[in-house]
Parts: sequence; structure tokens; C-alpha cells
Amino acid sequence: MENELLKIFDRGRNQIGIATREDVHRYGYWHEAFHCWFIRKEKGMDCLYLQLRSNLKKDYPNLLDVTAAGHLLANETVQDGVREIKEEIGVDISFQELIPLGIIDYCVIREDFIDKEIANVFLYKSTKSFEEFTLQKEEVSGIVKTEFSHFADLWFGKRESIRISGYKVKDDGKKVLIDESVEKNKFVPHQIKFYQTVIEKIKGAI
Repeated sequence: MENELLKIFDRGRNQIGIATREDVHRYGYWHEAFHCWFIRKEKGMDCLYLQLRSNLKKDYPNLLDVTAAGHLLANETVQDGVREIKEEIGVDISFQELIPLGIIDYCVIREDFIDKEIANVFLYKSTKSFEEFTLQKEEVSGIVKTEFSHFADLWFGKRESIRISGYKVKDDGKKVLIDESVEKNKFVPHQIKFYQTVIEKIKGAI
């Protein structure tokens, strides 16, 4: 995976070449990603679905993240990013079913890891139940949901924690139910402004 080839960009989003995934994160090149957030109306309430990243992941293991997301390879278009949904959570949908939320840049720097992503962000109004997700164990170890309004309150500083519910798949393949409160430190450390921008765009689409 570290040898995957990704397109790299300058700050103005102009492509300047191609580099391996390892070098992209070592030298801090801007690169493209695909993000898809699932939202589902349940009993009149909007619920946001989140993935729990696998403990096998090199980056941000065991943290909550976008429902489905990943890097766009050097030979891929944004439309090809829909494969991430099928690969990570086993839901087969077309690009045309997604609602575009725009392109959002963000940067996370940790010691020898620099993540500068140009995220192509989408929303999917889902009708899928937990039973319809099939998780790629190398990437995703669980799926949970939370009230979207509570998620928004968390990132706008109106709540210290939110309730999540769902399940995690253990190494032996057994599902363990999740029902707990989590704080911001349980999420992938995107910039707060990134989360706030995504939330505002989702509000505008629902």
C-alpha cells in the first residue's frame, strides 16, 4: 500500500507530478482523497454513520472516521472513488447516487507523518441497515451511528461528548455491540474547521 502511486499537487491544486503514498506522507505533498458520509433518516431523526478504523491501519487505528474514504490513485478520477464504498463497507452504489459537497483541503502533521489532503466530499442519503454492511477487516473494524445534530454540537463546542451505537467485528469474526459516549479524541484528528465545514455542507444538503 505504501508503494501506491498518487497524483501530487501544489497549494493551488495544480498537479505537479506523481509520488508513492509513503513519500506523499513523508514529504507532505498535497494529494487527492475521496470521502463519502452516509446519513439516514430514522424515526424523523437524521443519523450519521461512521466507520471505526481497523487496528491494523498504520494511520489512525481504532479511531472513528468518515463512513467510507480513501486515496485516489494516480490513474483514477474522482468518479472512481466510489470503489472505496464497496471495498470498505460492502455497499454497492453508483457515483450518480451521491450528493457532491465540494472539495475541502485539510492538513494534519504528526512527527514524521504529514497528511495534506484535497478531499472530494460526498453525501449519501442511505436506506441501509447495519445488517447490509460488509466490512473489509484490514480497513474497517466497525460501523456506528450517531444523531447528526449531536455530531454537529460536538464539533461546534456545544457538547463534550456524543452517544454512538453500532457494532465492532472482533478478530475471530464475532460482532460486539457498541453503545457508548465518545469525545473528540475518539475521532481521526482532522482539523476542527474541516469537521465544521463538512457539517455545514451536510446541513445544506438535507
